[in-house]
Amino acid sequence: MQALIERIMRDGKNLGNGILKVDNFINHQVDPELMYACGAEFARRFARIGATRILTAEISGIAPALMTGMHMNLPVVYARKSKPVTMPDTVYLTVAPSHTKGRMVELIVSPEYLGNGERVLIIDDFLASGATIQGLVRLAQAAGSELVGIGTLIEKSFEGGRAVLAHLNVPIESLACIDSMENGEIHFC
Repeated sequence: MQALIERIMRDGKNLGNGILKVDNFINHQVDPELMYACGAEFARRFARIGATRILTAEISGIAPALMTGMHMNLPVVYARKSKPVTMPDTVYLTVAPSHTKGRMVELIVSPEYLGNGERVLIIDDFLASGATIQGLVRLAQAAGSELVGIGTLIEKSFEGGRAVLAHLNVPIESLACIDSMENGEIHFC
């Protein structure tokens, strides 16, 4: 998606070690117009998969997931990274490595909001190693839901996540694909 690629070129920063800083329009401060356009593009790309629910991870996946949900008229569930007291005692829980936090993080979903027979579309900010998305897939599977698609704003193809997820046999769509972040530069696929 050209608007996202242009924004990454203008405002994204390569911090080295595969870290792309996009916190002034996706992760910390959100550009609602850009996320609205990204949501519309995901809705177009996934129009025929028959999703009944969107699943994402707290916090960076929430903005694109919400906009996609708005365009597709679907509820959005996000996996929490800590269990609030309002959540039931029995939950779906898995752990996944966080590249930016440098540690394992919990992903927790209440069975109230993800259940048997749902057709789940995962929307997240990044596809890098695929570890976070695999965690979301495990949560959907634990709930008895069917995974029907995966969408990410930015794919770092050099980290191999798409190949890790290929066995899922669902459409995987990225709005911007980066194939190299060497020498402080950002090169798009």
